Amino acid sequence: MSSAASPGDRIFRFGQFELSEREGELRRNGVRIRLQEQPFRVLVELLANAGQLVTREKLQQELWPADTFVDFDVGLNTAIRKLRQALSDDADEPRYIETLARKGYRFVAPVNSSAPASRPISKLGEIINETLVSAKADSAPAMPKVWPGSRLAPLATVLVALLLLALFTANVGGWRERLLASRGPTIRSIAVLPLENLSRDPEQEYFAEGMTDALTTNLSKIGALRVISRTSAMHYKGTDKTLPEIARELNVDGVVEGSVMRSGNRVRITAQLIHARTDEHLWAETYERDLGDILRLQSEVAQTIAQQVRVQLTPLQKARLGSAPTVDPEAYDEFLQGRFTWRTVNTQEGLRKAQMFFDQAIQKDPSFALAYVGLASSYIGLGSLRWLSPQEAEVHASEALRKALELDETLGEAHSILGWLSWRFEWNWPIAEREFKYALELNPNSVESQERYIWFLAWSGRRAEAFAELASMAKLDLLARNGSRAELGIYYHERDYRALVETSRRYITRNPDIWLGHYFLAVGYDGLGHESDAVSEYQKAVELSHSDTDAVAGLAHAYTAMGKRAEAEEVLSDLLRQSKKSYVSPYMIATVYAGLGDKDKAFIFLEKAYQERSPDIPYFLKADLRLDPLRSNPRFTDLVRRVGLLQ
Repeated sequence: MSSAASPGDRIFRFGQFELSEREGELRRNGVRIRLQEQPFRVLVELLANAGQLVTREKLQQELWPADTFVDFDVGLNTAIRKLRQALSDDADEPRYIETLARKGYRFVAPVNSSAPASRPISKLGEIINETLVSAKADSAPAMPKVWPGSRLAPLATVLVALLLLALFTANVGGWRERLLASRGPTIRSIAVLPLENLSRDPEQEYFAEGMTDALTTNLSKIGALRVISRTSAMHYKGTDKTLPEIARELNVDGVVEGSVMRSGNRVRITAQLIHARTDEHLWAETYERDLGDILRLQSEVAQTIAQQVRVQLTPLQKARLGSAPTVDPEAYDEFLQGRFTWRTVNTQEGLRKAQMFFDQAIQKDPSFALAYVGLASSYIGLGSLRWLSPQEAEVHASEALRKALELDETLGEAHSILGWLSWRFEWNWPIAEREFKYALELNPNSVESQERYIWFLAWSGRRAEAFAELASMAKLDLLARNGSRAELGIYYHERDYRALVETSRRYITRNPDIWLGHYFLAVGYDGLGHESDAVSEYQKAVELSHSDTDAVAGLAHAYTAMGKRAEAEEVLSDLLRQSKKSYVSPYMIATVYAGLGDKDKAFIFLEKAYQERSPDIPYFLKADLRLDPLRSNPRFTDLVRRVGLLQ
């Protein structure tokens, strides 16, 4: 194997594959294969030591620091499995990666390694071009003209290049320092801090946050950049911390900060790129446009930042960033208000208000694809939280997503929501997984898409994959390192109630007013038999969620376990009365009957939930402790079979 290639800049070729370390890509016959960071780094280590044993200890030292978020054994096993999937390799008859039991791994196929063929010429070309510019500015003597047809042209070209390289190396006139300085610091990770609302009008705060969100989303489409999530960055709104402090906490190289001012249909955005650790300003620009051109403006800012940090855009990324359409100004304003409401008002009224904003945006501009995505999200939210019947939620969400993807098939968020719809409402698991994966391919930095996929993996019983995705998400959403909703979902589906209690407590410390933390803590206590604590936490969840029926049904179960049958029957009576006025999930009613020992009634309501294709059925059926009294009954086995959950 050649040793000419330097680490970080090598190209490995084996079989039909080519791996570019600098570009961070694995290709098969020229076609890119999506590979997450950790499997990619493991593959690089194996290729760099082809034919030799690479011990598990070495991989741990090199790739899994001591403070890593994920258990090393789980992470490495997952990485190796994903590598074999990407390479179509077989652990029993390996063509590429051989396992040496309890020792490590060895890459057994022939490997050629080299530096990128174009890099030395490209580097020299950059030096020549930049030096010529500098030489012209310094009134340096003109270069002799060499005619293309001359026999001396090749020799002269080489001599000129060598002369310039010698001047560069000798540091004549300070050119070397100027050229190196012009390269600037390397930026591979970035955070967009909340743009300041210069209008000083609190009523315009939704607009400033919308601009921040849009810029973050556009940058997130660039696979070569690690872009910190909006939720992590918004944590620093109004902070008095210095940029180097923020950079250390977010673990980023660069920070984008700026301001936004709106006057009628005119928008002015000022953005600057800063090397966060040194507080060095690398670029700044002010843009002023009509609101109808705001999508193009946002794409232009993202493209400029990508150029400034010198990340390589794929043709698809270039096309996506360069194809932003115009939008009706009033429609865009309605859309931003819908997004702001959807994210900040976590109630049924808030979701319905967001739905209204998205509807109005579509009426004003029927070609605005993002408004359809927002509308679909609202219906999915209302259906998932049982504030709308499954049929109504599924029909409206499906139609909105169909329209959104007709207008723009590359909307990662639309594919992510389609994955959730396919999983929870249409019970089509293969399509769900395909859509989740495609969403992450389109937008590898989307925390929302990663979280949805983690929930799906946890429900599927694929613990190692779920934790691997969680570790990847934690690099973008630093709050996820200390307990997240997705992590709660993993422990819930594993019925690991001790871990669920521990993680829920950490989650509640940061999010005391979010009902899901109290709900999962109650489930954990319930599973451990700590019924008094469970009742207390269920009550908090009921209060904070404005009587979410899942939390209410959980409270009834805890009452029954404590021997408070009268209280549980009162909860059941309330649910039955409520069902005569508005939608109540029959699944939740079934869980209360199951706890009270009325199995016949429980199965009647489970059948109703099955017939209406309730999103609760696929999600809860396998792990819900409230249904434990029914699991040994043949009717339950038959239901699981009909749903499609039997392996």
